[in-house]
Amino acid sequence: YLGTSISTDSDSFQDVVVKIQRPTYHKPFLGGFKNRITGVEFHNAGSQTVPKKRPDKGIQVFCRETQTIFEKNKLQQTKNTTSTQMTKIGLYVSNKTDKLISPGKYLTAEEYHKCRLEAVIVLQKYFRRWHAINVVQDLREKKRLRLAWEAQEELRKKKEKEEKLRREQERRLNPKTKEDFELVYQALELWRQEETERINRTLTGGERKAALCELLEEEAELIASIGRKKQNADEENQPKAILRFLDKCAQPKRWKAYDGKITEMDTQQTLRARELFEMYRSVSKDCFTKGERRDVLLTLRRTVKEHECKLTWEIVELIDREVDLMSRKVKECNLEGLRKRICTLFLQFIKTPKFNPEVARMLKVPPDPLKLYKNVHFCNSCENYLPSTEFPVPASSRTIGKCHLCCKLDNEARGREAFLKYRLILEDLRKSEADYEDDAKVAFLVQYQDLQYMIENIWGCQSALSACSDLYDLVMVRWDKQREWSPWNTILLTKDEADAHLKLCDLQKAYEAPFIHRIKHKHIQAKNYFVQIPAMMTFLHRSDYQVN
Repeated sequence: YLGTSISTDSDSFQDVVVKIQRPTYHKPFLGGFKNRITGVEFHNAGSQTVPKKRPDKGIQVFCRETQTIFEKNKLQQTKNTTSTQMTKIGLYVSNKTDKLISPGKYLTAEEYHKCRLEAVIVLQKYFRRWHAINVVQDLREKKRLRLAWEAQEELRKKKEKEEKLRREQERRLNPKTKEDFELVYQALELWRQEETERINRTLTGGERKAALCELLEEEAELIASIGRKKQNADEENQPKAILRFLDKCAQPKRWKAYDGKITEMDTQQTLRARELFEMYRSVSKDCFTKGERRDVLLTLRRTVKEHECKLTWEIVELIDREVDLMSRKVKECNLEGLRKRICTLFLQFIKTPKFNPEVARMLKVPPDPLKLYKNVHFCNSCENYLPSTEFPVPASSRTIGKCHLCCKLDNEARGREAFLKYRLILEDLRKSEADYEDDAKVAFLVQYQDLQYMIENIWGCQSALSACSDLYDLVMVRWDKQREWSPWNTILLTKDEADAHLKLCDLQKAYEAPFIHRIKHKHIQAKNYFVQIPAMMTFLHRSDYQVN
Protein backbone atom coordinates (compact mmCIF):
# COMPACT_ATOMS: atom_id res chain seq x y z
CA TYR A 1 0.00 0.00 0.00
CA LEU A 2 1.15 3.53 -0.73
CA GLY A 3 -0.15 6.69 0.94
CA THR A 4 -0.22 10.02 -0.88
CA SER A 5 -1.91 13.39 -0.45
CA ILE A 6 -3.83 15.22 -3.11
CA SER A 7 -5.18 18.77 -3.10
CA THR A 8 -8.91 19.13 -3.02
CA ASP A 9 -9.12 22.95 -2.87
CA SER A 10 -6.64 25.68 -3.13
CA ASP A 11 -5.71 25.38 0.56
CA SER A 12 -6.71 21.87 1.64
CA PHE A 13 -5.13 18.46 1.05
CA GLN A 14 -6.53 14.95 1.53
CA ASP A 15 -4.61 11.76 2.22
CA VAL A 16 -5.47 8.87 -0.15
CA VAL A 17 -4.33 5.27 0.16
CA VAL A 18 -3.36 3.69 -3.23
CA LYS A 19 -3.34 -0.09 -3.48
CA ILE A 20 -0.55 -1.38 -5.75
CA GLN A 21 -0.59 -4.98 -6.92
CA ARG A 22 2.50 -6.52 -8.52
CA PRO A 23 1.63 -8.35 -11.74
CA THR A 24 2.59 -12.03 -11.95
CA TYR A 25 2.97 -11.97 -15.73
CA HIS A 26 5.74 -10.45 -17.85
CA LYS A 27 5.02 -6.83 -18.65
CA PRO A 28 5.16 -6.25 -22.41
CA PHE A 29 7.38 -3.59 -23.91
CA LEU A 30 5.14 -0.82 -25.24
CA GLY A 31 7.87 1.47 -26.57
CA GLY A 32 9.56 4.52 -25.06
CA PHE A 33 12.40 6.94 -25.56
CA LYS A 34 15.93 7.64 -24.37
CA ASN A 35 17.49 10.86 -23.18
CA ARG A 36 20.42 11.46 -25.45
CA ILE A 37 22.19 13.71 -22.89
CA THR A 38 21.78 11.71 -19.68
CA GLY A 39 21.30 8.28 -21.29
CA VAL A 40 18.23 7.50 -19.14
CA GLU A 41 15.61 5.28 -20.76
CA PHE A 42 11.92 5.99 -20.27
CA HIS A 43 9.35 3.27 -21.04
CA ASN A 44 5.71 3.80 -21.80
CA ALA A 45 3.55 2.66 -18.95
CA GLY A 46 0.54 0.42 -19.23
CA SER A 47 -2.03 -0.82 -16.81
CA GLN A 48 -4.22 -3.87 -16.95
CA THR A 49 -6.60 -5.24 -14.38
CA VAL A 50 -6.07 -8.83 -13.48
CA PRO A 51 -8.58 -10.96 -15.42
CA LYS A 52 -10.99 -12.93 -13.38
CA LYS A 53 -10.23 -16.61 -13.52
CA ARG A 54 -13.00 -19.06 -14.17
CA PRO A 55 -13.38 -21.86 -11.66
CA ASP A 56 -11.75 -25.10 -12.83
CA LYS A 57 -14.46 -27.73 -13.47
CA GLY A 58 -11.98 -30.52 -14.29
CA ILE A 59 -13.02 -30.61 -17.97
CA GLN A 60 -10.88 -29.21 -20.75
CA VAL A 61 -12.94 -26.74 -22.75
CA PHE A 62 -12.20 -24.64 -25.82
CA CYS A 63 -13.69 -21.38 -26.89
CA ARG A 64 -13.83 -19.68 -30.25
CA GLU A 65 -15.00 -16.24 -31.12
CA THR A 66 -17.59 -16.23 -33.92
CA GLN A 67 -19.59 -13.55 -35.61
CA THR A 68 -22.64 -14.23 -37.75
CA ILE A 69 -23.96 -11.73 -40.26
CA PHE A 70 -27.71 -11.56 -40.42
CA GLU A 71 -29.10 -10.84 -43.86
CA LYS A 72 -32.58 -9.81 -44.71
CA ASN A 73 -34.09 -9.53 -48.19
CA LYS A 74 -36.97 -7.20 -48.88
CA LEU A 75 -38.51 -6.21 -52.20
CA GLN A 76 -38.88 -2.53 -52.91
CA GLN A 77 -41.03 -1.04 -55.68
CA THR A 78 -40.31 2.59 -56.51
CA LYS A 79 -43.05 4.84 -57.62
CA ASN A 80 -43.21 6.02 -61.24
CA THR A 81 -45.69 8.82 -61.80
CA THR A 82 -47.07 9.16 -65.33
CA SER A 83 -49.81 11.20 -66.83
CA THR A 84 -51.77 11.46 -70.05
CA GLN A 85 -53.25 14.48 -71.73
CA MET A 86 -56.14 14.55 -74.16
CA THR A 87 -57.35 17.34 -76.42
CA LYS A 88 -59.94 19.58 -74.77
CA ILE A 89 -61.36 23.02 -75.00
CA GLY A 90 -58.49 25.38 -74.90
CA LEU A 91 -55.81 22.71 -75.44
CA TYR A 92 -54.69 21.07 -78.62
CA VAL A 93 -52.50 17.96 -78.57
CA SER A 94 -50.95 16.87 -81.87
CA ASN A 95 -51.57 13.25 -83.00
CA LYS A 96 -48.74 13.04 -85.51
CA THR A 97 -46.76 10.58 -83.41
CA ASP A 98 -49.74 8.46 -82.44
CA LYS A 99 -49.88 4.87 -83.66
CA LEU A 100 -52.94 2.93 -84.56
CA ILE A 101 -52.79 -0.50 -82.95
CA SER A 102 -55.16 -3.18 -84.10
CA PRO A 103 -55.45 -6.64 -82.56
CA GLY A 104 -53.70 -9.45 -84.48
CA LYS A 105 -54.50 -13.12 -84.91
CA TYR A 106 -54.72 -14.98 -81.66
CA LEU A 107 -52.29 -17.90 -81.26
CA THR A 108 -53.26 -20.87 -79.18
CA ALA A 109 -50.70 -22.81 -77.14
CA GLU A 110 -50.77 -25.68 -79.64
CA GLU A 111 -50.09 -23.35 -82.55
CA TYR A 112 -47.26 -21.65 -80.64
CA HIS A 113 -45.53 -24.94 -79.82
CA LYS A 114 -46.01 -26.10 -83.40
CA CYS A 115 -44.27 -22.96 -84.63
CA ARG A 116 -41.42 -23.51 -82.17
CA LEU A 117 -41.11 -27.14 -83.31
CA GLU A 118 -40.82 -26.09 -86.94
CA ALA A 119 -38.09 -23.61 -85.99
CA VAL A 120 -36.25 -26.30 -84.04
CA ILE A 121 -36.48 -28.66 -87.02
CA VAL A 122 -34.94 -25.98 -89.24
CA LEU A 123 -32.10 -25.54 -86.74
CA GLN A 124 -31.55 -29.30 -86.55
CA LYS A 125 -31.50 -29.52 -90.33
CA TYR A 126 -28.75 -26.94 -90.64
CA PHE A 127 -26.81 -28.44 -87.74
CA ARG A 128 -27.01 -31.93 -89.24
CA ARG A 129 -25.87 -30.56 -92.56
CA TRP A 130 -22.88 -28.91 -90.87
CA HIS A 131 -22.13 -32.12 -88.93
CA ALA A 132 -22.44 -34.28 -92.07
CA ILE A 133 -20.01 -31.99 -93.91
CA ASN A 134 -17.49 -32.37 -91.07
CA VAL A 135 -17.92 -36.18 -90.98
CA VAL A 136 -17.46 -36.43 -94.75
CA GLN A 137 -14.35 -34.24 -94.61
CA ASP A 138 -12.98 -36.37 -91.76
CA LEU A 139 -13.64 -39.58 -93.69
CA ARG A 140 -12.11 -38.07 -96.83
CA GLU A 141 -8.98 -37.12 -94.84
CA LYS A 142 -8.77 -40.60 -93.31
CA LYS A 143 -9.16 -42.15 -96.75
CA ARG A 144 -6.40 -39.93 -98.11
CA LEU A 145 -4.08 -40.88 -95.25
CA ARG A 146 -4.97 -44.56 -95.63
CA LEU A 147 -4.28 -44.51 -99.38
CA ALA A 148 -1.02 -42.66 -98.78
CA TRP A 149 -0.03 -45.22 -96.13
CA GLU A 150 -0.94 -48.12 -98.41
CA ALA A 151 1.06 -46.59 -101.25
CA GLN A 152 3.99 -46.05 -98.91
CA GLU A 153 3.74 -49.62 -97.60
CA GLU A 154 3.51 -50.95 -101.14
CA LEU A 155 6.58 -48.94 -102.10
CA ARG A 156 8.41 -50.13 -98.99
CA LYS A 157 7.56 -53.77 -99.68
CA LYS A 158 8.64 -53.35 -103.29
CA LYS A 159 11.95 -51.83 -102.20
CA GLU A 160 12.46 -54.56 -99.61
CA LYS A 161 11.76 -57.22 -102.21
CA GLU A 162 14.17 -55.62 -104.68
CA GLU A 163 16.78 -55.26 -101.94
CA LYS A 164 16.26 -58.89 -100.92
CA LEU A 165 16.64 -60.06 -104.52
CA ARG A 166 19.71 -57.88 -105.00
CA ARG A 167 21.23 -59.14 -101.74
CA GLU A 168 20.46 -62.76 -102.67
CA GLN A 169 21.99 -62.23 -106.10
CA GLU A 170 25.04 -60.68 -104.47
CA ARG A 171 25.32 -63.60 -102.08
CA ARG A 172 25.21 -66.03 -104.99
CA LEU A 173 27.82 -64.12 -106.98
CA ASN A 174 30.16 -63.48 -104.02
CA PRO A 175 29.41 -66.11 -101.36
CA LYS A 176 31.05 -65.62 -97.98
CA THR A 177 29.20 -67.76 -95.43
CA LYS A 178 27.78 -71.29 -95.24
CA GLU A 179 24.30 -70.01 -96.00
CA ASP A 180 25.59 -68.23 -99.12
CA PHE A 181 27.12 -71.46 -100.45
CA GLU A 182 23.86 -73.30 -99.71
CA LEU A 183 22.10 -70.82 -101.99
CA VAL A 184 24.78 -71.31 -104.65
CA TYR A 185 24.43 -75.10 -104.57
CA GLN A 186 20.63 -74.77 -104.65
CA ALA A 187 20.85 -72.54 -107.73
CA LEU A 188 23.24 -75.07 -109.30
CA GLU A 189 20.78 -77.90 -108.67
CA LEU A 190 17.87 -75.94 -110.15
CA TRP A 191 19.95 -75.16 -113.24
CA ARG A 192 20.95 -78.83 -113.60
CA GLN A 193 17.33 -79.99 -113.32
CA GLU A 194 16.16 -77.46 -115.91
CA GLU A 195 18.90 -78.41 -118.33
CA THR A 196 18.25 -82.13 -117.84
CA GLU A 197 14.54 -81.64 -118.45
CA ARG A 198 15.26 -79.61 -121.60
CA ILE A 199 17.67 -82.23 -122.94
CA ASN A 200 15.23 -85.09 -122.26
CA ARG A 201 12.42 -83.15 -123.92
CA THR A 202 14.24 -82.05 -127.08
CA LEU A 203 16.93 -84.70 -127.77
CA THR A 204 16.98 -88.47 -128.13
CA GLY A 205 19.49 -91.24 -128.71
CA GLY A 206 23.17 -90.42 -129.04
CA GLU A 207 22.60 -86.65 -129.06
CA ARG A 208 20.87 -86.91 -125.69
CA LYS A 209 23.79 -88.87 -124.19
CA ALA A 210 26.32 -86.40 -125.56
CA ALA A 211 24.35 -83.45 -124.21
CA LEU A 212 24.10 -85.14 -120.78
CA CYS A 213 27.87 -85.74 -120.77
CA GLU A 214 28.49 -82.12 -121.68
CA LEU A 215 26.09 -81.05 -118.91
CA LEU A 216 27.99 -83.25 -116.46
CA GLU A 217 31.30 -81.63 -117.42
CA GLU A 218 29.82 -78.14 -117.01
CA GLU A 219 28.46 -79.14 -113.61
CA ALA A 220 31.89 -80.41 -112.57
CA GLU A 221 33.52 -77.14 -113.69
CA LEU A 222 30.94 -75.13 -111.74
CA ILE A 223 31.49 -77.28 -108.64
CA ALA A 224 35.24 -76.73 -108.93
CA SER A 225 34.67 -72.98 -109.29
CA ILE A 226 32.44 -73.01 -106.22
CA GLY A 227 35.16 -74.91 -104.35
CA ARG A 228 37.75 -72.25 -105.23
CA LYS A 229 35.39 -69.52 -104.06
CA LYS A 230 34.81 -71.42 -100.84
CA GLN A 231 38.55 -71.68 -100.26
CA ASN A 232 38.98 -67.93 -100.83
CA ALA A 233 36.05 -67.18 -98.51
CA ASP A 234 37.58 -69.41 -95.81
CA GLU A 235 40.86 -67.52 -96.08
CA GLU A 236 39.02 -64.19 -95.72
CA ASN A 237 36.84 -65.38 -92.86
CA GLN A 238 39.58 -67.06 -90.85
CA PRO A 239 40.97 -63.84 -89.26
CA LYS A 240 37.43 -62.73 -88.37
CA ALA A 241 36.66 -66.13 -86.85
CA ILE A 242 39.85 -65.98 -84.76
CA LEU A 243 38.96 -62.50 -83.47
CA ARG A 244 35.41 -63.63 -82.63
CA PHE A 245 36.80 -66.64 -80.78
CA LEU A 246 39.23 -64.53 -78.73
CA ASP A 247 36.58 -61.89 -78.04
CA LYS A 248 34.23 -64.59 -76.77
CA CYS A 249 36.94 -65.82 -74.41
CA ALA A 250 37.49 -62.29 -73.10
CA GLN A 251 33.82 -61.60 -72.33
CA PRO A 252 33.04 -61.01 -68.62
CA LYS A 253 30.74 -63.28 -66.64
CA ARG A 254 27.10 -62.21 -66.98
CA TRP A 255 23.98 -63.16 -65.09
CA LYS A 256 20.48 -61.79 -64.80
CA ALA A 257 19.29 -60.55 -61.40
CA TYR A 258 15.78 -60.88 -60.00
CA ASP A 259 14.95 -57.30 -61.07
CA GLY A 260 15.91 -57.99 -64.70
CA LYS A 261 19.24 -56.11 -64.64
CA ILE A 262 22.33 -57.71 -66.18
CA THR A 263 25.33 -57.96 -63.87
CA GLU A 264 28.85 -58.31 -65.28
CA MET A 265 31.94 -59.48 -63.43
CA ASP A 266 35.55 -59.75 -64.58
CA THR A 267 37.75 -62.48 -63.16
CA GLN A 268 41.50 -62.93 -63.36
CA GLN A 269 41.03 -65.38 -66.22
CA THR A 270 38.84 -63.02 -68.28
CA LEU A 271 41.22 -60.12 -67.70
CA ARG A 272 44.13 -62.30 -68.81
CA ALA A 273 42.18 -63.40 -71.90
CA ARG A 274 41.30 -59.77 -72.72
CA GLU A 275 44.94 -58.72 -72.40
CA LEU A 276 46.06 -61.48 -74.78
CA PHE A 277 43.21 -60.63 -77.17
CA GLU A 278 44.24 -56.97 -77.38
CA MET A 279 47.86 -58.00 -77.85
CA TYR A 280 46.98 -60.41 -80.68
CA ARG A 281 44.92 -57.73 -82.40
CA SER A 282 47.87 -55.33 -82.20
CA VAL A 283 50.33 -57.93 -83.50
CA SER A 284 48.12 -58.89 -86.45
CA LYS A 285 47.68 -55.28 -87.65
CA ASP A 286 49.87 -53.91 -90.44
CA CYS A 287 49.13 -50.19 -90.06
CA PHE A 288 51.81 -49.39 -87.47
CA THR A 289 54.99 -47.43 -88.01
CA LYS A 290 58.35 -49.04 -87.33
CA GLY A 291 58.60 -47.53 -83.86
CA GLU A 292 55.10 -48.63 -82.89
CA ARG A 293 55.70 -52.10 -84.34
CA ARG A 294 58.90 -52.41 -82.31
CA ASP A 295 57.06 -51.45 -79.10
CA VAL A 296 54.34 -54.04 -79.80
CA LEU A 297 56.94 -56.75 -80.39
CA LEU A 298 58.82 -55.90 -77.20
CA THR A 299 55.58 -56.03 -75.20
CA LEU A 300 54.80 -59.41 -76.75
CA ARG A 301 58.31 -60.61 -75.94
CA ARG A 302 57.94 -59.70 -72.25
CA THR A 303 54.54 -61.40 -72.11
CA VAL A 304 55.58 -64.74 -73.58
CA LYS A 305 58.91 -64.80 -71.76
CA GLU A 306 57.07 -65.19 -68.45
CA HIS A 307 56.68 -68.89 -69.36
CA GLU A 308 59.64 -71.04 -70.30
CA CYS A 309 58.85 -73.67 -72.94
CA LYS A 310 59.70 -74.56 -76.52
CA LEU A 311 56.79 -72.54 -77.93
CA THR A 312 57.79 -69.34 -76.13
CA TRP A 313 61.42 -69.78 -77.18
CA GLU A 314 60.37 -69.96 -80.83
CA ILE A 315 58.22 -66.83 -80.46
CA VAL A 316 61.05 -64.92 -78.79
CA GLU A 317 63.47 -66.02 -81.49
CA LEU A 318 61.12 -64.86 -84.26
CA ILE A 319 60.52 -61.52 -82.51
CA ASP A 320 64.29 -60.92 -82.21
CA ARG A 321 64.71 -61.80 -85.86
CA GLU A 322 62.01 -59.33 -86.99
CA VAL A 323 63.44 -56.53 -84.79
CA ASP A 324 66.88 -57.20 -86.27
CA LEU A 325 65.55 -57.14 -89.84
CA MET A 326 63.61 -53.92 -89.17
CA SER A 327 66.78 -52.28 -87.84
CA ARG A 328 68.45 -53.24 -91.11
CA LYS A 329 65.61 -51.51 -93.04
CA VAL A 330 64.30 -54.60 -94.77
CA LYS A 331 61.17 -53.96 -96.89
CA GLU A 332 57.75 -54.59 -95.39
CA CYS A 333 56.76 -57.04 -98.10
CA ASN A 334 59.70 -59.29 -97.17
CA LEU A 335 58.55 -59.45 -93.54
CA GLU A 336 55.02 -60.70 -94.22
CA GLY A 337 55.89 -64.39 -93.88
CA LEU A 338 57.77 -63.81 -90.63
CA ARG A 339 54.89 -61.82 -89.16
CA LYS A 340 52.39 -64.53 -90.10
CA ARG A 341 54.55 -67.11 -88.30
CA ILE A 342 54.60 -64.88 -85.20
CA CYS A 343 50.81 -64.50 -85.29
CA THR A 344 50.32 -68.26 -85.76
CA LEU A 345 52.61 -69.19 -82.86
CA PHE A 346 51.12 -66.50 -80.62
CA LEU A 347 47.60 -67.80 -81.41
CA GLN A 348 48.81 -71.27 -80.43
CA PHE A 349 50.15 -69.70 -77.23
CA ILE A 350 46.73 -68.12 -76.52
CA LYS A 351 44.88 -71.40 -77.15
CA THR A 352 46.99 -73.20 -74.56
CA PRO A 353 45.02 -73.45 -71.28
CA LYS A 354 48.23 -73.32 -69.28
CA PHE A 355 48.87 -69.75 -70.48
CA ASN A 356 45.23 -68.69 -70.93
CA PRO A 357 42.93 -70.62 -68.51
CA GLU A 358 39.73 -69.03 -69.88
CA VAL A 359 40.20 -70.66 -73.29
CA ALA A 360 39.75 -74.15 -71.81
CA ARG A 361 35.94 -73.89 -71.83
CA MET A 362 35.92 -72.83 -75.52
CA LEU A 363 38.10 -75.59 -76.96
CA LYS A 364 36.41 -78.46 -78.79
CA VAL A 365 38.97 -80.91 -77.40
CA PRO A 366 39.07 -80.49 -73.59
CA PRO A 367 42.49 -80.54 -71.92
CA ASP A 368 41.34 -83.26 -69.54
CA PRO A 369 41.22 -86.59 -71.48
CA LEU A 370 38.70 -88.06 -69.04
CA LYS A 371 36.05 -85.61 -70.24
CA LEU A 372 36.21 -87.12 -73.71
CA TYR A 373 34.48 -90.28 -72.50
CA LYS A 374 31.43 -88.47 -71.10
CA ASN A 375 29.81 -86.81 -74.11
CA VAL A 376 31.36 -88.28 -77.25
CA HIS A 377 29.55 -90.07 -80.10
CA PHE A 378 30.65 -91.96 -83.19
CA CYS A 379 29.83 -90.62 -86.66
CA ASN A 380 28.97 -93.49 -89.00
CA SER A 381 29.86 -91.46 -92.09
CA CYS A 382 33.31 -90.00 -91.39
CA GLU A 383 34.03 -92.63 -88.66
CA ASN A 384 35.24 -90.04 -86.16
CA TYR A 385 34.48 -89.64 -82.48
CA LEU A 386 33.04 -86.17 -81.95
CA PRO A 387 31.29 -84.30 -79.09
CA SER A 388 27.50 -84.16 -79.07
CA THR A 389 27.52 -80.51 -80.17
CA GLU A 390 28.82 -81.63 -83.59
CA PHE A 391 25.66 -83.65 -84.34
CA PRO A 392 22.29 -82.30 -85.50
CA VAL A 393 19.63 -83.75 -83.21
CA PRO A 394 16.09 -82.98 -84.42
CA ALA A 395 13.21 -83.68 -82.08
CA SER A 396 12.05 -86.63 -84.20
CA SER A 397 15.42 -88.44 -84.21
CA ARG A 398 15.91 -91.59 -82.17
CA THR A 399 19.63 -92.23 -82.76
CA ILE A 400 22.77 -90.17 -83.36
CA GLY A 401 23.38 -90.09 -87.13
CA LYS A 402 25.80 -88.07 -89.18
CA CYS A 403 27.74 -85.09 -87.89
CA HIS A 404 27.23 -81.53 -89.14
CA LEU A 405 30.11 -81.72 -91.61
CA CYS A 406 28.92 -85.00 -93.16
CA CYS A 407 25.35 -83.68 -93.44
CA LYS A 408 26.66 -80.58 -95.19
CA LEU A 409 28.76 -82.59 -97.63
CA ASP A 410 25.86 -84.93 -98.36
CA ASN A 411 23.58 -81.97 -99.02
CA GLU A 412 26.11 -80.34 -101.35
CA ALA A 413 26.59 -83.59 -103.25
CA ARG A 414 22.99 -84.79 -103.62
CA GLY A 415 20.10 -82.83 -102.09
CA ARG A 416 21.47 -79.28 -102.45
CA GLU A 417 18.71 -77.76 -100.35
CA ALA A 418 18.91 -74.28 -98.75
CA PHE A 419 17.82 -74.23 -95.10
CA LEU A 420 18.40 -70.50 -94.55
CA LYS A 421 14.68 -69.66 -94.71
CA TYR A 422 13.80 -72.20 -92.04
CA ARG A 423 16.67 -71.05 -89.82
CA LEU A 424 15.42 -67.46 -90.05
CA ILE A 425 11.86 -68.53 -89.14
CA LEU A 426 13.20 -70.51 -86.16
CA GLU A 427 15.31 -67.54 -84.98
CA ASP A 428 12.30 -65.19 -85.15
CA LEU A 429 10.19 -67.76 -83.28
CA ARG A 430 12.74 -68.12 -80.47
CA LYS A 431 13.13 -64.35 -80.13
CA SER A 432 9.36 -63.84 -79.85
CA GLU A 433 9.06 -66.66 -77.30
CA ALA A 434 11.90 -65.20 -75.22
CA ASP A 435 10.06 -61.86 -75.09
CA TYR A 436 7.03 -63.50 -73.41
CA GLU A 437 9.19 -64.48 -70.39
CA ASP A 438 6.83 -67.32 -69.42
CA ASP A 439 9.42 -70.12 -69.32
CA ALA A 440 8.60 -71.44 -72.81
CA LYS A 441 10.71 -74.49 -73.73
CA VAL A 442 9.26 -76.23 -76.79
CA ALA A 443 10.46 -73.54 -79.22
CA PHE A 444 14.04 -74.09 -78.02
CA LEU A 445 13.71 -77.86 -78.27
CA VAL A 446 12.66 -78.17 -81.92
CA GLN A 447 15.28 -77.83 -84.67
CA TYR A 448 15.01 -76.36 -88.13
CA GLN A 449 14.45 -79.87 -89.58
CA ASP A 450 11.27 -80.19 -87.46
CA LEU A 451 10.19 -76.72 -88.52
CA GLN A 452 10.82 -77.62 -92.16
CA TYR A 453 8.58 -80.70 -91.83
CA MET A 454 5.79 -78.62 -90.27
CA ILE A 455 5.96 -75.86 -92.88
CA GLU A 456 6.15 -78.17 -95.89
CA ASN A 457 3.86 -81.08 -94.88
CA ILE A 458 1.34 -79.47 -92.50
CA TRP A 459 1.06 -75.82 -93.51
CA GLY A 460 1.86 -76.24 -97.21
CA CYS A 461 4.57 -73.51 -97.29
CA GLN A 462 1.97 -70.74 -97.31
CA SER A 463 0.20 -68.36 -94.95
CA ALA A 464 -3.00 -69.65 -93.37
CA LEU A 465 -4.79 -66.37 -94.14
CA SER A 466 -3.46 -64.91 -97.39
CA ALA A 467 -1.80 -68.04 -98.89
CA CYS A 468 1.46 -66.06 -99.28
CA SER A 469 4.25 -68.50 -100.22
CA ASP A 470 7.29 -66.23 -99.70
CA LEU A 471 9.08 -67.96 -96.82
CA TYR A 472 11.21 -64.87 -96.15
CA ASP A 473 8.02 -63.01 -95.17
CA LEU A 474 6.43 -65.82 -93.12
CA VAL A 475 6.67 -66.27 -89.35
CA MET A 476 5.29 -68.74 -86.84
CA VAL A 477 3.45 -67.32 -83.83
CA ARG A 478 1.19 -68.60 -81.11
CA TRP A 479 -2.38 -69.46 -82.05
CA ASP A 480 -3.52 -68.83 -78.46
CA LYS A 481 -1.12 -66.28 -76.99
CA GLN A 482 -2.08 -67.23 -73.41
CA ARG A 483 -0.34 -70.63 -73.83
CA GLU A 484 3.28 -71.31 -74.76
CA TRP A 485 4.19 -72.04 -78.36
CA SER A 486 4.11 -75.64 -79.50
CA PRO A 487 3.51 -77.44 -82.83
CA TRP A 488 -0.16 -77.83 -81.76
CA ASN A 489 -0.49 -74.16 -80.72
CA THR A 490 0.89 -72.27 -83.72
CA ILE A 491 -0.13 -70.64 -86.97
CA LEU A 492 1.91 -69.69 -90.04
CA LEU A 493 1.28 -66.07 -91.12
CA THR A 494 3.03 -63.16 -92.77
CA LYS A 495 4.68 -60.59 -90.52
CA ASP A 496 1.85 -58.05 -90.86
CA GLU A 497 -0.79 -60.73 -90.30
CA ALA A 498 1.09 -62.00 -87.25
CA ASP A 499 1.14 -58.51 -85.68
CA ALA A 500 -2.61 -58.19 -86.21
CA HIS A 501 -3.26 -61.75 -84.94
CA LEU A 502 -1.39 -61.18 -81.66
CA LYS A 503 -3.57 -58.12 -80.94
CA LEU A 504 -6.79 -60.18 -80.96
CA CYS A 505 -8.48 -60.92 -77.64
CA ASP A 506 -11.15 -63.41 -78.69
CA LEU A 507 -10.29 -65.79 -81.53
CA GLN A 508 -13.85 -67.16 -81.73
CA LYS A 509 -15.21 -63.72 -82.60
CA ALA A 510 -12.34 -62.69 -84.87
CA TYR A 511 -12.32 -65.78 -87.13
CA GLU A 512 -15.08 -67.79 -88.72
CA ALA A 513 -15.85 -71.34 -87.61
CA PRO A 514 -14.56 -73.08 -90.82
CA PHE A 515 -11.20 -71.31 -90.52
CA ILE A 516 -10.86 -72.27 -86.83
CA HIS A 517 -11.78 -75.87 -87.67
CA ARG A 518 -9.08 -75.96 -90.38
CA ILE A 519 -6.44 -74.65 -87.95
CA LYS A 520 -7.48 -77.20 -85.30
CA HIS A 521 -7.12 -79.95 -87.90
CA LYS A 522 -3.52 -78.88 -88.60
CA HIS A 523 -2.84 -78.87 -84.86
CA ILE A 524 -4.08 -82.46 -84.65
CA GLN A 525 -1.74 -83.42 -87.51
CA ALA A 526 1.20 -81.86 -85.63
CA LYS A 527 0.20 -83.73 -82.45
CA ASN A 528 0.09 -87.06 -84.27
CA TYR A 529 3.59 -86.44 -85.62
CA PHE A 530 5.26 -85.20 -82.44
CA VAL A 531 3.45 -87.53 -80.04
CA GLN A 532 5.87 -90.28 -81.12
CA ILE A 533 8.73 -88.34 -79.52
CA PRO A 534 9.16 -89.13 -75.78
CA ALA A 535 10.55 -85.66 -75.01
CA MET A 536 7.37 -84.05 -76.38
CA MET A 537 4.96 -86.13 -74.28
CA THR A 538 5.43 -84.02 -71.14
CA PHE A 539 4.77 -80.79 -73.05
CA LEU A 540 1.72 -82.36 -74.69
CA HIS A 541 0.23 -83.32 -71.33
CA ARG A 542 1.03 -79.87 -69.90
CA SER A 543 -0.65 -78.19 -72.88
CA ASP A 544 -3.78 -80.31 -72.37
CA TYR A 545 -3.78 -79.33 -68.70
CA GLN A 546 -3.56 -75.62 -69.61
CA VAL A 547 -6.50 -75.96 -72.01
CA ASN A 548 -8.62 -77.67 -69.35
